[in-house]
Amino acid sequence: MCLVALAWNVHPRWRLVLAGNRDEFHARPTAGLALWSEPADILAGRDLQSGGTWVGTDRQGRVATVTNVRDPAIVVPGAPSRGQLATGFLASPDGADHRSAGLLVAAESFAPFNLVLADATTCEYLSNYPTPRRIPLAAGIHGLSNGDLDEPWPKTVALKARLAAWIAAGDDDIDPLWKALADETPAPDDRLPDTGVGFELERRLSPAFIRDSRYGTRASTLIAIDHTGRGWISERRFGPEGVFEGETTLRIGTGA
Repeated sequence: MCLVALAWNVHPRWRLVLAGNRDEFHARPTAGLALWSEPADILAGRDLQSGGTWVGTDRQGRVATVTNVRDPAIVVPGAPSRGQLATGFLASPDGADHRSAGLLVAAESFAPFNLVLADATTCEYLSNYPTPRRIPLAAGIHGLSNGDLDEPWPKTVALKARLAAWIAAGDDDIDPLWKALADETPAPDDRLPDTGVGFELERRLSPAFIRDSRYGTRASTLIAIDHTGRGWISERRFGPEGVFEGETTLRIGTGA
């Protein structure tokens, strides 16, 4: 993922609500949201190049999502795919706290990342940038892009605000969340982050939804899980220049 907002134990019905966009090169082979047979019982899209996922859940309602941290000065030769961090949790029987504690040991072998793991009782944030650290997330609305947890990048701030407004409205209509993920408004120049990629690229990467022929938003995902571990995951897929390519919704919960 490149943009995520999540509400943990804030909504009266859903213990977790997540909204996010995956930005990636359009040439990178990808499978859409589906129930995996191997590893079994994962509900996620799949990176066919490295085998992992950017966001997903399982039949028990555990959730994992990962973003990269944008720092072109850091290169980790032979680093494993960051998508394995999410897939490994969902394929294991581990709780979020146990898994995140264990991953601290291996965190430095990966290129810079942010990882969020959630189960029935715990939501954990883990990063290896600038050094490995783990933070149990308190109830509230949290956001990630390609910087630090809750770093005030304009698109992160905007998505968190729109998620908060949706919760406050008390409406079951999720169209406002889809619209938030589809927002192509660039950040003001004076609020652009400086991640070392140059002003023009920072500007092109600043909207929530990136429309481009080569690199852009490939998928938008919404997840809602209640306190019994039941809910749904929904994905909208896009091709070059943001052309809509399909939508899938799967139910979450034992026996779903």
